Amino acid sequence: MRLEPIAEPSLARRLTPPALAIVASFVVAALLALIAGGNPFAVFGLIFKGAFGSKFALLETLNRATPLIFTGLAVSVAFRAKLWNIGAEAQFYAGAVMTVVLGTGMLTLPPMLMLPLLAVTAALAGALVLLIPALLKTRFGVDEVVTTLLFNFIFLLFVSYLLEGPLKDPMGMGWPKSARLIPEARLPRIVDGLRLHWGFALALISALALWVIDRKTTLGFEMRAVGQNAEAARFAGIPVTKVILKTALLSGGLAALGGYSEVAGLKGSLTQDISPGFGYTGIVVAMLALLNPLGVVLAAFFVAAIFVGADSMSRAIGVPSYLADIMLASALLLMVLAILLTKFRVRRG
Repeated sequence: MRLEPIAEPSLARRLTPPALAIVASFVVAALLALIAGGNPFAVFGLIFKGAFGSKFALLETLNRATPLIFTGLAVSVAFRAKLWNIGAEAQFYAGAVMTVVLGTGMLTLPPMLMLPLLAVTAALAGALVLLIPALLKTRFGVDEVVTTLLFNFIFLLFVSYLLEGPLKDPMGMGWPKSARLIPEARLPRIVDGLRLHWGFALALISALALWVIDRKTTLGFEMRAVGQNAEAARFAGIPVTKVILKTALLSGGLAALGGYSEVAGLKGSLTQDISPGFGYTGIVVAMLALLNPLGVVLAAFFVAAIFVGADSMSRAIGVPSYLADIMLASALLLMVLAILLTKFRVRRG
């Protein structure tokens, strides 16, 4: 057996394997539901109802999708340029920390000024966190997979220190959490009485802006060229090192905006468990979207629906909600295989 490259994959070739990967992940989940003693049709029906069965459920799904859009965009833009950013979790927390540092009383400005300022400073914090591994990669050839992954643990410990020390809420009755943001620093709700906030709109704008950058600008072309073949791009006169650094700044800033929106829009304060793994799940979202910025929105919505619906399903019939994790893990593995099959065909001999 050998793999033969496909010069120009057809539209059907590009879409069929990913679609089959999603279907196969549902088949795997159905088998596991049977093993757990549940009816697969009832399980999937309850997942759908839990994610879309009411206005509250739908808005909660959109709420859960918001940070996943940001981390999915961060991963997609980095991976497209072959910058393997596994550290979106650290960048997410960097944005959350900066939001709390400036938004709990250090500055008091009108919301029209306060909110953009917090967003920009949060994005800068995340950009700087990823800039360090990018510099190590471009200057010394250090593998960014290792450095970005280790930064997740380093930054989480740093957050723990901050919440037990400088940022600890003196009125928090000893709990390791920050003080609450002042009202001027809070993102308003889109729907009164429900939790969906304007961070979701910011996520959609970010996805559209990244698509424009990717498809309509010189930087987007350079990132794609570097991702396809860095040596050929360098030979063609593209400044590869600068492109990688710009990609790192953009990717880190997007992940940090997820932390900003989660604190300013939803939680109102920082805790160590504010992210249940949004940075890592962003990798799944980006791969399911085939690194397409607009596809990231749909993939994040799909992943969020699985998680929200699985929680509801688990409470209803007792099948473990870990079924959602297995579905996404199998979807990721199958999607990697699908991407391979879109670019190569299997030949005998």
